[in-house]
Amino acid sequence: MPTTRARLGRRPSSSSYSSTISTIIFLSLCVLGVWLLTSTSIIPTKSTSRTSSDSSTSSSIASTIMNAHKTISDDAQKTQKESAKTPPVFKDSQGDLPDDALKTGDTNRPQETNEIDKLQTDVSSDNTKDSRGGDSFNANVDQSLRSDENGKPEDEKKNVNVVAAENTQGLHGTESIEEQEKQKHLETQTSEESSITHKQEAEQSITQKQEAEQITAAIAKPTTGKEKAEEDVSLDSGNDAHGVSADNTKNILSDHEQQKRLEQHQQQEDDQMQQKLKPSEEQTQGVTSKEQIKHDEAPIVKDDKIQNDHKAPVNLTSNVPVLKNENNKTGETIVPKESKESKKTWSTQADQSVNQKERRTVGTNNQDSSVPEQNWQLCKVEAHADYIPCLDNEEAIKKLKTTKHYEHRERHCPQEAPTCLVSLPQGYKTPIEWPKSRDKIWYHNVPHTLLAEVKGHQNWVKVSGEFLTFPGGGTQFIHGALHYLDFVQEAVPDIAWGKRTRVVLDVGCGVASFGGYLFERDVLAMSFAPKDEHEAQVQFALERGIPAISAVMGTQRLPFPSGVFDLVHCARCRVPWHEQGGALLLELNRVLRPGGYFAWSATPVYQTLEEDVEIWKQMSNLTVAMCWELVTIKKDKLNSVGVAIYHKSDTNDCYDQRQQNKPPMCKPDDDPNAAWYVPFHSCMHRVPSKETERGYRWPVEWPERLQTPPYWLNQSQIGIYGKPAPDDFSADLDHWKRLVSKVYMNGLGISWENVRNAMDMRAAYGGFAAALRDLKMWVLNVVNVNAPDTLPIIYERGLFGIYHDWCESFSTYPRTYDLLHADHLFSQLKKRCKIVAVIAEVDRIVRPGGKLIVRDDSVTTKEVENLLKSLHWEIRKRISQNQVGILSAQKTFWRPNATVAPT
Repeated sequence: MPTTRARLGRRPSSSSYSSTISTIIFLSLCVLGVWLLTSTSIIPTKSTSRTSSDSSTSSSIASTIMNAHKTISDDAQKTQKESAKTPPVFKDSQGDLPDDALKTGDTNRPQETNEIDKLQTDVSSDNTKDSRGGDSFNANVDQSLRSDENGKPEDEKKNVNVVAAENTQGLHGTESIEEQEKQKHLETQTSEESSITHKQEAEQSITQKQEAEQITAAIAKPTTGKEKAEEDVSLDSGNDAHGVSADNTKNILSDHEQQKRLEQHQQQEDDQMQQKLKPSEEQTQGVTSKEQIKHDEAPIVKDDKIQNDHKAPVNLTSNVPVLKNENNKTGETIVPKESKESKKTWSTQADQSVNQKERRTVGTNNQDSSVPEQNWQLCKVEAHADYIPCLDNEEAIKKLKTTKHYEHRERHCPQEAPTCLVSLPQGYKTPIEWPKSRDKIWYHNVPHTLLAEVKGHQNWVKVSGEFLTFPGGGTQFIHGALHYLDFVQEAVPDIAWGKRTRVVLDVGCGVASFGGYLFERDVLAMSFAPKDEHEAQVQFALERGIPAISAVMGTQRLPFPSGVFDLVHCARCRVPWHEQGGALLLELNRVLRPGGYFAWSATPVYQTLEEDVEIWKQMSNLTVAMCWELVTIKKDKLNSVGVAIYHKSDTNDCYDQRQQNKPPMCKPDDDPNAAWYVPFHSCMHRVPSKETERGYRWPVEWPERLQTPPYWLNQSQIGIYGKPAPDDFSADLDHWKRLVSKVYMNGLGISWENVRNAMDMRAAYGGFAAALRDLKMWVLNVVNVNAPDTLPIIYERGLFGIYHDWCESFSTYPRTYDLLHADHLFSQLKKRCKIVAVIAEVDRIVRPGGKLIVRDDSVTTKEVENLLKSLHWEIRKRISQNQVGILSAQKTFWRPNATVAPT
């Protein structure tokens, strides 16, 4: 009886149990069927276009099926629990994520963004990390991506997709599967295109805001004295000594640990996913196929030829990996490389100047940051404290066959750049600061009195006790330059100083008072004169704080592009324009902008002596043949002088109507921009006649032209950093504004109010100079001869510059610059010439108390630092980050005792 009761007791339970199972299975199948009918396609496991609604629906279906099987039996329940296990997923913690990582616009970013983000970090030479966000940014991006792509448990995704595939095949047949595969591929491709667009925009906006703010965090605490010389700031670690709190340090460690865990977990999930993927699924992955992943992970190619002399602003590299994946070879990422398109677009002076003398190829190629102890000695030369190696090469000058055309005043550089140092004048003092320096300088700094003796009555320069004073006069403006400037503009109002006319070339400048007073009219003047019997005239100008170089109009082109100066000025400049078939005036025609003016103030304009009358007649014939229009001849009653102002034609109509081809038109293969050691060509180049050509129309007025991309840069032209040229231009300006304001102004131990004469030794678009525009200083932009020829862009924006090769000495006197800026210069130069000689040249140019800013790879930065220490320079600040360093140093008054003749 007990047995019978037990059996009878189980029968009702068995019936209820069967009914429950049937009900659950029926409901599960119904829900699954509804989901399959409403779904448009089967989404691959790693599809980047999965939406959050799909993810939640799939998880709900899988959970329902597992719960149904769980009620059948304990064994089935155990099996389902095991199959539902997933690898541990690092959960999002929004409290530690930056806003950029939480943007909804990033939810559809493609999976290869992980690889691109890693490339971004490596490519940027100075993508510095701040005290907390440097590593956490990449971690947060990776985390947000994984929350999109890997948010589901792995087995759930597989089970749902397998069940869905089986049911779909049963409902729709083979043809339905093929149609779904096509639809799936199309959707994946569309999603990929949209995702890449969102990705690029997000990455660009994030990357362009990072660098300067992150560096600033590492240098928040200023230091002085010996502390500056000994401090070594690391940008990828924070501590209390550098203004970072202990709490922030803990956050840094936490972020690093979080990043490591995320990377390990991501790798684990990827490995498991690769093992579980079926061949058919791999073929339908679209942009996440093995071939594409291999393509996207390819490192960035290193191009030594073009990248020799290119700037590396971090904000210009955000799209470089996308643009250059097909060329990635080596993984060198310190300096961004130019794309193939930019190589085709940008030429160099080395390419253009086919007649240039052979360049040196001597290079150290020594990657060891340790520098042997340098035995510095003073140069034993006749020029003593005024030694300019390429202008005082007595040995080369003696070998010249003739000096009829001032060949002895041109550049004749030694075969080996000297490594000796230039002495200081006895009694040298720290220069007087601008603007007082415009009116007086220390006599002992430039101890020359000849000009005061022969030009004192013309108010050039006078000796006054321990000072040399400059009343502001000149041969043609004895009563001051300001009156003369007003006189010129009244003669031709269209000149409009500081608006239409911004960049001027002053030929035979004397002590450069004309250019010095043009600053009050918001005009930059490039003044030049030879190193001749008017001793130290250019040195006077630079000591006063006025831009000038030592140069002569002899037999070679001036080191400037064609058509860049708004106005050329000559006031008794002693240049025989009418001789040699007008070769010298034709050179002015080359550098003068179409539609620009030539102001000539000389005795043939207003005197009637026989010689003057003959010169005027020849000049008149020459200018008419050149299609220059004589706008006016104006007499200045106050100074008893006159000025003739000519206008250069801005069309080719006059050229085409000339009866005689004299002077001749240049041949089509004569490049007007080739200027490095190129002899004069007595010919004229045609004026640009297409709207897309540089020189077709006048730049916008100053100051708008400073920030306006030149009209002749178009979106189809690739900039030197890989972006469309106008975007490259704008991004470069934004980059330097941030870096200068957040790092250079406050973090390098430099008193910028004491800086007047500055030089960017490796300029690209002139962004560094543009960022300093509001300071009372000027920046000479140097475009290296083997760098992309961007100097026309610099002039177009209302700045000025010059071509140069830093394997040679620069055409300036010693002790003439307050600050030199070298951005990724030395690492490129040491492949071609001896870096010791370049540092010796830096020491020659910089004044005692002057500064050098070096931004380069960490190995080169350390090498430069060691050399500067051997020169007894004071290291004011050093910053290091991701194989990139920034170094700030100040020159002292130290000079060695021993002397040696230059090699």
